[in-house]
Amino acid sequence: MADNPTSLVDPKMLELLVCPLTQGTLKWDRDKNELVSEKARLAYPIRDGIPIMLVSEARKLEMPT
Repeated sequence: MADNPTSLVDPKMLELLVCPLTQGTLKWDRDKNELVSEKARLAYPIRDGIPIMLVSEARKLEMPT
């Protein structure tokens, strides 16, 4: 297994994925290993190189103060 699980993610696939809730674009947060939907304020995890695109698995992003 690779040292960095994100190395298993195909960058072309990441370009094609959209947020399942808003159909908006996603930004890859390399440090947290997740795909961020700013519009939905959700972060979808990437596990073993596989994006988990389920709203129920997403982490809610904190609102800026």
